[in-house]
Amino acid sequence: MSESTDILSTSTVRNAYKLWAPVYDQTFGIMVRAGRIRAVKHINNSKAGRVLEVGVGTGLSLPHYRTDLEVTGIDLSPEMLEKAQDRMQNKNLTHVDDLLVMDASDLDFPDNSFDTVVAMFVMTVVPDPVAVMRELQRVCAPGGEVLLVNHFSADEGVRGWVEQKMASFKSTGLWNPEFPVDRVMVCDELELRESYDLHPFGLFKLLSFTKLEDEMARNDKQRLTTRATTQYAPSTAQAGL
Repeated sequence: MSESTDILSTSTVRNAYKLWAPVYDQTFGIMVRAGRIRAVKHINNSKAGRVLEVGVGTGLSLPHYRTDLEVTGIDLSPEMLEKAQDRMQNKNLTHVDDLLVMDASDLDFPDNSFDTVVAMFVMTVVPDPVAVMRELQRVCAPGGEVLLVNHFSADEGVRGWVEQKMASFKSTGLWNPEFPVDRVMVCDELELRESYDLHPFGLFKLLSFTKLEDEMARNDKQRLTTRATTQYAPSTAQAGL
């Protein structure tokens, strides 16, 4: 069984987004706009065909996707998804195939269903981020991309200061300042290819993973990881210095 956070449950998350749905676009939606636009631009510049957006929310990202893509969005909150449906219809977003109420830790899609799977501002507000990462891996096609945009905690510098100031938002259910990046580094078939900071203040980070295409590639990755760990691990004598 994968590790779950102690502060969240599925009902807590659903209730939080039910409360925030009427004002999300004017509050948190504004704060995370730059990261959302950057992630969609990244997808638009790729060869993605079938795209799954996990945690699509009110659909703020939907108008920005290339119109030749086939976009499916899922969200745990019916209230948030209702606003996404309205946006899709009002803007005639014909590239959006479907919007579905669904739990990200138990996706109702076959293996290898999508060329790109993106989760924006999701991982810190799910009860079981490990289960979610494994589901993102499962439904991504070999050679495809899993893209995360998320906050990962820092102890020092400007980011650390900003996180301390924003700690009070933890009670909203939309923000968790204590989330190290190693909590998403849990999938053997996903290889991290890109990582860079996003505005504002580098508070959010974009991570791009590629799903390895075959067992040989996964074995190669494991051998390289083992070799690097052995090569750079301090000796017993060094560790005692």
